[in-house]
Amino acid sequence: MTAARAAVAGEQRTDQRRWAERVTSCDRYFPREGDVLAWTTVPAPAPIGALTCAVADDGAVAHVGWGVGGESLRALAAMLGEELVVDEARTRDVATQLAEYLDGRRRVFDLEVDWRSMRGSRLTVLRTLFERVPYGRVVGYGELAEMSGAFEESWTAARGVGSIMGSNPVPVVVPCHRVLASAGGGKLVLGGFGGGLPAKEWLLALEGVVTPTLDFS
Repeated sequence: MTAARAAVAGEQRTDQRRWAERVTSCDRYFPREGDVLAWTTVPAPAPIGALTCAVADDGAVAHVGWGVGGESLRALAAMLGEELVVDEARTRDVATQLAEYLDGRRRVFDLEVDWRSMRGSRLTVLRTLFERVPYGRVVGYGELAEMSGAFEESWTAARGVGSIMGSNPVPVVVPCHRVLASAGGGKLVLGGFGGGLPAKEWLLALEGVVTPTLDFS
C-alpha cells in the first residue's frame, strides 16, 4: 500500500470510529432487543473513497452505502428495529469480497442479500437485477422492467425502474450501476446514480463496459 493510500485508509478508520461512537451513544439511550446489524467500512479508490456495509445476523448483506456511516444505514437499522454494532468477524467476508471486487480480483459475489427492507415491485426488480445482470453487462431501464415483469403499464415501467435504482439499499452487490438510461434510437447513457456519476463510470470501467474518461488520480 502506498503512503497516500495508507493515509486515506487511516482517515477512514478514524471517521468510522467517530461515527461508531455516535451510534453507540444513541443506542445506549434507546436500547433495542433482538437482532443486530454489524457494520464496517471498506476503503475504495477515488472517486468512491469508501463503502459502508452492514451484515444481518444470518450473514446476509443488508446495506452498502457510499462513504463512511451515513443516515441511510441508521434509517435501515431503525426500520428493522436492530442495533448497529461493530463486529469485524461478522463483516469480514462481505468486506473482503467488496475489496476484491474494487481491486479487480472478483467478478461474482458469493453473498446472500438480506431482502427484508424491500417489498413489491422494488423487491422484484432488484432481485431480477441481482440474479440476471452479470458482471460486464448493462441493461436499460425499460429492458430491466420487462425482464422483471413487475409493471403492467409499459409507459411507466422505465420511470419506475429508475426510481427503484435510486433507492437500492445494496448497491455494487445488487448492481444498479449496470442499469442505464435510454437516449433514444437504441442508445444508452449513464443516467442517474446514488453514488454520483463519476462513481458509476468508474465501476463500469472496472468491468470493461466503458473506457474511463475522467482522471481521479
